Amino acid sequence: MAQADSHPPARTLAGKTLFVTGASRGIGLAIARRAARDGAQIVLAAKTTEAHPKLPGTLYTAAAEIESAGGEAFPVPTDIRDEQAVAAAVEAAVERFGGIDILVNNASAISLTPTSATPMRRVDLLFGVNVRGTFCCTQACLPELTKSAAAGRNPHVLNLSPPPELRPQWFAPHLAYTISKYGMSLCTLGHAAELKPRGIGVNSLWPRTAIATAALQMIPGIDAGRCRQPEIVADAAWWILTSDAREVTGRFFIDEAVLAEHGVSDLGRYAVVPGTQELTPDLFVD
Repeated sequence: MAQADSHPPARTLAGKTLFVTGASRGIGLAIARRAARDGAQIVLAAKTTEAHPKLPGTLYTAAAEIESAGGEAFPVPTDIRDEQAVAAAVEAAVERFGGIDILVNNASAISLTPTSATPMRRVDLLFGVNVRGTFCCTQACLPELTKSAAAGRNPHVLNLSPPPELRPQWFAPHLAYTISKYGMSLCTLGHAAELKPRGIGVNSLWPRTAIATAALQMIPGIDAGRCRQPEIVADAAWWILTSDAREVTGRFFIDEAVLAEHGVSDLGRYAVVPGTQELTPDLFVD
């Protein structure tokens, strides 16, 4: 088996295979599209195979967008709460593309409700998708990510989760949701240290402002006109996923800070309404 060389990886995702959960719409699809522009191979793992009346986009419309962007798409219907389904999706991905270089744990359930208004079935969904699903997908992809590291292919795991801060203001309004998202962040913390000796980078990424996705529009009180588009998160993810996994790991990134670090200062093009100055901050950031 080839050994990893000492040269820094090129800034491209060309030829890489990404396994992206929740990739039928929103941020997951935007990350997949950005990788496709480099010529990446994208495994789309999501549940939506038929159009939803309130949430546009399916695995197959997402695949068409990725092909149009220049990548190769492989849609695999997957419920990440189902261990066997995840294992089968990973096996199918390896059979199709020969391996997996990058895992993006984007799939997430949301419920911004207080304890009295959060039924246990919703709690189970939040924890099943956000925490268990993230752990399950990372575990299932680990053998392939390890092979990718040994071959010098710069493997990464990227979790879409916030910097963990034990501040009551982030817990009191929606305790179950916060615990589940912080659970994803704790996966980043633990897996980064566990997998660093293997040469696998594990990081988290979170937006500074609210992102205009179909799911967000279902939450009362959110003005899409004061949000940014998913492309800002996708561009930040690209910088992380093309960084040296041996050096960049265990970090909790904020999208606009990543772009600033790489010389991108004009963020106006990401606003849903160009020129909007008062943007809605996202949860978990001041």
